[in-house]
Amino acid sequence: MVGLASREREDRLTLAILMVLAAYAIFSAVDTSAKWMGQAGLAALQIAFMRYAVHLVLTIGLIGRGGLTIERFATEKPALVVTRALFLIGSSVSNFIAVRYLPLTLTATIGFSAPIIVCALSGPILGERVGIWRWSAIMVGFGGLLVAIRPFGADLHWAVLISIFTPFCMAMYALLTRRLSGTVSPTTMQFYGGLVGTIVLAPFAIYYWQQPDQPLEWVLLFGIGLLGWGGHEIFSRAHGFAEAGVLTPFSYSFLIWMALWSALIFSQYPDGLTIAGALVVSGAGLFIWARERRLAKARRMDFNR
Repeated sequence: MVGLASREREDRLTLAILMVLAAYAIFSAVDTSAKWMGQAGLAALQIAFMRYAVHLVLTIGLIGRGGLTIERFATEKPALVVTRALFLIGSSVSNFIAVRYLPLTLTATIGFSAPIIVCALSGPILGERVGIWRWSAIMVGFGGLLVAIRPFGADLHWAVLISIFTPFCMAMYALLTRRLSGTVSPTTMQFYGGLVGTIVLAPFAIYYWQQPDQPLEWVLLFGIGLLGWGGHEIFSRAHGFAEAGVLTPFSYSFLIWMALWSALIFSQYPDGLTIAGALVVSGAGLFIWARERRLAKARRMDFNR
């Protein structure tokens, strides 16, 4: 029986890892599709609107399987839920603008500074103590980010400044998700993300709307919403099979996918400084993850004594 239980845990862990890898492959497809449509001339706000409108329809369909009632959409913390959704929208819009002009590997590297920002902000927002080791990793991580973006170079593109807004929004989104975890269901948060995104972006989408010229553009416009929703669903369900601390390192597969699509579809290859910056940012993020796991384990041992 013990061996059977152990094998079941291993199977669940393997499934969780495969689901996380699939989720980040899907997220890379979202960014790649957004870049392709942006270079085809479609507005970033139009693309973002479709991402959330399709997301909303799919979430309502999921919730509606048990009957559409007001109670199924209710939440006791509407202000935090809406604020969380606004930060998610901000990350999407800024990212969709940036990927149109920047290599996918650079936007991915900048995006992976989000866990470092989460660690830096967890003290003032969540009241969590951040020690000297994690502050050191934060500083190193931001140093790696500077290496990747080269802010003092003559060829600095203005879209880099837009891209930097993405990890800040992602960090705030993650912190608010942590605040709401256990009190608001993931499906409810998914619903409000789609609802707020659709309402906020609809006027801009109407103003900037450009009719797609090719059938593929229509497919990608609807597909980006399906992919975004599906990626979040798979990602959330993966965390039902394994702890976040176990799955976090596999998130860096996103960088590999982005480098692959960047080379195959756009013929853009990362230069040495981008690779070096990505390695430093990733290393700092992994150090923070390992440190937090160690501290959490120590707290559990102290609690059980």
